[in-house]
Amino acid sequence: MIKILITGSNGQVGAELIRIIKSSIDAEILCTDITSKNKEVGDLQFEYLDVKSKELTEKIFEKFKPDQVYHLASILSASGEKDPYLAYSVNLTGTMNILNACVKYNVSKVFIPSTIGVYGPEAPKENAPIRHSSIPTTMYGITKAAAEMLCQYYYEKFNLDVRSLRYPGLISYRVPPMAGTTDYAVDMIRHAARNSSYQCYLEKDTPLPMMYMQDAMESTIKFMHTDPSKLTVRTAYNVMSYTFTPDELYQAILEFKPNFKVDYQPDFRQKIAESWPHSLDITKSKEDWGFSIRFDLRKTVEDMIENLQ
Repeated sequence: MIKILITGSNGQVGAELIRIIKSSIDAEILCTDITSKNKEVGDLQFEYLDVKSKELTEKIFEKFKPDQVYHLASILSASGEKDPYLAYSVNLTGTMNILNACVKYNVSKVFIPSTIGVYGPEAPKENAPIRHSSIPTTMYGITKAAAEMLCQYYYEKFNLDVRSLRYPGLISYRVPPMAGTTDYAVDMIRHAARNSSYQCYLEKDTPLPMMYMQDAMESTIKFMHTDPSKLTVRTAYNVMSYTFTPDELYQAILEFKPNFKVDYQPDFRQKIAESWPHSLDITKSKEDWGFSIRFDLRKTVEDMIENLQ
């Protein structure tokens, strides 16, 4: 039985990843976070971990001796703009602490998610490539772009099997939105399921790449099980399911909630969204490790509303 350590286990991705690891992998799991464990952790082992602390990180590694690590602890885009120093400390210092501990304690495989936030406004809006020369405009994007480089560095210098997926906006019903710019999609569907109106913080015609969480987590596990010899990218692979605007999501919701109302009041997150691509080039993910999806937008909305209700 392998031993898996998860950081940021209380977050949106962590809660979903726990469920799929428990159902698909024979593993002893240690969940960690800076807050008290949530209900998704259940009866699994849980430890407090502030990844900004090198000493605390190494203490956890020395005690648990993980074989694999899923490093999910992160400060997202909107929260990162409110506290850039915290975003830098968690997203970069924390990632360095995890990577160093992985080398020191002989971890065999590490997953560190990335984000479309690594793209800046100069990137192609359609089919944005894996390799790009654009400059991110948020602290979240800057730190995640650097983390992608660290993934490749630790692979080449220390032979550490570090892997990363560049997630688009993720849609999930299990955990409330966590202050990401794309989280309007989750929030809009949650309001519709509760039969309440919604005020959207983006313009109605702002397109962004998105993905249903179930597809994202199944893809993550498939990616992590891929033979390393097949992987040709050691920064981050692009993944996405579909692109939609807030208005297109609203129209999709109306099929299930015909009385639902949305008002548009864009705030500072509009500028962040406008700096990101509308779609990503996922060719390498399909070629190298067989990336595929099961949920289109309609199925996503239907499944979200059904589960939220």
